[in-house]
Amino acid sequence: MTEKVALREVGMRDGLQSLPPVLTTEQKNAWCAAEFAAGVKEIEVTSFVPPKLLPMFADAEEVVRHALTLDGLTVSALIPNLRGAERGVALGVRELAHVLSVSEGHNQNNVRRSTAESIADLKGVIELRDSLETGRRVKVMAGLATCFGCTIEGHVDERRVFTIAAEVLALKPDALMLADTVGYGNPAAIRRVFREVLDMAGGVPVGAHFHNTRGLGLANVLAALEVGVRGFDASLGGLGGCPWAPGATGNIVMEDTAFMLEAMGFDTGIDLERLIEVRR
Repeated sequence: MTEKVALREVGMRDGLQSLPPVLTTEQKNAWCAAEFAAGVKEIEVTSFVPPKLLPMFADAEEVVRHALTLDGLTVSALIPNLRGAERGVALGVRELAHVLSVSEGHNQNNVRRSTAESIADLKGVIELRDSLETGRRVKVMAGLATCFGCTIEGHVDERRVFTIAAEVLALKPDALMLADTVGYGNPAAIRRVFREVLDMAGGVPVGAHFHNTRGLGLANVLAALEVGVRGFDASLGGLGGCPWAPGATGNIVMEDTAFMLEAMGFDTGIDLERLIEVRR
């Protein structure tokens, strides 16, 4: 059987948070429906942040409600804190992505608190998950940002990545995501870090979130594949960046990543021709 690789679309959140135009709710819903029809089964559709900070997500509830009507779509949303998780649970979101930064500077810039405080907040989110009835159970993906470098602090010590990953895994998230938030990673570092964290994670799925600042996005996907990663974030057209990480460019391109994986014999479940039509 062909080995499967899961691609998660993050352009509706990571892409739109970095761009001046604000799409209408109807445009977002059309994007979500069309990409789902092209075979993308997991989409991070919005972020539960205060609209005064990121006005492009003021319609988060409406976008989520529409996405939940697409039978078979895993609807994911980014949450900055426990309050965001509570919003997601109330709406019926099935996957909440809680992101904290390994770099203290980026974490302060991003969510105005220390990394340790964000880990404590993640603990509260997981306790919320565990308090829910079986039918309302939500998955919590713990994301570690700036694992391979930071535009604010520069070098990020791999030992710090492993220490924080161990703390986070001890909280028992449903999945872990390691992010090269600013695109400073290289294939050798990707292999080292993911190999170690995969060993630590046991049965917890570990995914990758890469940016393409230095043109190494797909090379880093290959490096992660070599050590056993089978889940990746990507963005239609390579949209993305980070308002709190100056100089960071977009995510790896969804259609390029899907093409490469399919050409190598992996099964992404994506219809490439239909996906390219969505991009158009």
